Amino acid sequence: MERYPRALERLIEELEKLPGVGPKTAQRLAFFILDRQKEEVMALANAITEVKERIRPCQECFNYSEAELCRICSDARRDRSQICVVAEARDLLALERSGEYRGLYHVLGGILSPIEGIGPDELNIRPLLERLKSEEIKEVILATNPVVEGEATAAYLAGLIKPLGIRVTRIALGLPVGGDLDYADEVTISRALLGRTEM
Repeated sequence: MERYPRALERLIEELEKLPGVGPKTAQRLAFFILDRQKEEVMALANAITEVKERIRPCQECFNYSEAELCRICSDARRDRSQICVVAEARDLLALERSGEYRGLYHVLGGILSPIEGIGPDELNIRPLLERLKSEEIKEVILATNPVVEGEATAAYLAGLIKPLGIRVTRIALGLPVGGDLDYADEVTISRALLGRTEM
């Protein structure tokens, strides 16, 4: 027996499919939507439809874009001698927020994960290697997350790129600002020591 009218049940079921949204949050969101004015709800529905219709991968770096090339790839002011390799477009956005990096990017579309059946052919690795052959790249910065699969992906890419005579670097990983040493795990402390810089 359904608890709510079918349309509301369906909305809750669809919201539960979103990452990080459990049954209670889905129910709260559904009631929030139900309580909004029709115009507000239609604006949300239209934004979701529009993003699916208009956004596509950049033909160069696989970032999200409305045009053939994303804003970063089409920006002539970017340093074209560097490519920062990230797993997902959201990682690219995190790096851009820092304001420190002014080079290009390449989005892999995930990380190697044999358990999930994700091998090199499922990622945007071949297009990366093609870019490295055709462009004047001097450095590739590997910025995959510091998890086992991210480390394996970085090591795999380094093995492919180094023979091309291109400098390969890894982002420094370590302690967050405001963090306490006694709460950090051994891997984080090790990375912080290895990534130390001159003062």
